Amino acid sequence: MSNVTIKLLAERLNLSTATISKALCDSHEISVATKERVLALAKELDYVPNPYAGSLRRNKSKTIAVLIPEVADSFFSLALNGIEEVALEKGYHTLIYLTHEKLEREKSILKSLSGGRVDGVIMSVTVETASFEHIKEFRRHYPIVFFDRVCKEIDTAKITTNDFECGYMATKHLIEAGCRKIALISISNSLSIISERTEGYKKAIEEFGLNEDCCPIIDFPDEPGLEYGIIRKMMSSANRPDGIVATGEKLTTPIYLVCQQMDINIPKDIKVICFSNQSSAIILNPTLTTITQPAIEMGRTAASALLKSLKYNSLTLTEESAIIPSTLITRGSTAG
Repeated sequence: MSNVTIKLLAERLNLSTATISKALCDSHEISVATKERVLALAKELDYVPNPYAGSLRRNKSKTIAVLIPEVADSFFSLALNGIEEVALEKGYHTLIYLTHEKLEREKSILKSLSGGRVDGVIMSVTVETASFEHIKEFRRHYPIVFFDRVCKEIDTAKITTNDFECGYMATKHLIEAGCRKIALISISNSLSIISERTEGYKKAIEEFGLNEDCCPIIDFPDEPGLEYGIIRKMMSSANRPDGIVATGEKLTTPIYLVCQQMDINIPKDIKVICFSNQSSAIILNPTLTTITQPAIEMGRTAASALLKSLKYNSLTLTEESAIIPSTLITRGSTAG
């Protein structure tokens, strides 16, 4: 039977709706016999409790929203696992929204959530997010926690990894593997995490005395689908790099495809390291050296910070910020 409500259960058992509600919540005010009658009928009619009903009186939905750019990126799919794990443990429901890297969609989603549908938001901003008034406006009424891609201008919890150190570590690894013409391929020139990785790359290039003219930074436009052509052009140049730092895992396929089609051997002719959590890294040929982010732990930490703020109104969210280190995993694509 569909649309089974507490009111219907009360009518069937000739009890008040208050008694039904308390029985379903295992209240000590209700006798064991009455609880058994209520639970038996609820099971028979396949009653599904409304997660919002009991919380509306407290102006709480027991629901949080998660805004992410995409789920194709393994980092975000893994982070979602961590977020939902904590949310379920604390009795919260999770609504997942994809912005598809569009600022206007990000604005629209936050506006639609402003009516009390959720108690708070965990988000990672789009590549187009360069203005933050829509986030600031939402933040005036609801708590927000950022993870991975953050807005430095907004005072709240930010769960990140050590992107600057990882940019340096990735570049240093290629230099130690013998590379002298290292290109950094950037998925965005606006995201704070990419800026941090780029600064780490620059530091390593300078510290080890490499010729900056032979170490280009290639910024991809926000329009998807252009990666293959840009990488092929770079690999066709007279000053072709002997090492690549790729700042996002969506660059892996076009890099490998271009090298295969142009008969460029990885790692003999060029060595590749990618910021990536993709499980297929170990079955690529050659296997891919990665900077792997602690995605699940970042998701757990973000959810814990948000739910803690919902429980304790006096909590200062900025104090819940955390930097969780990533890991360099050396594989075949950078072998000597």
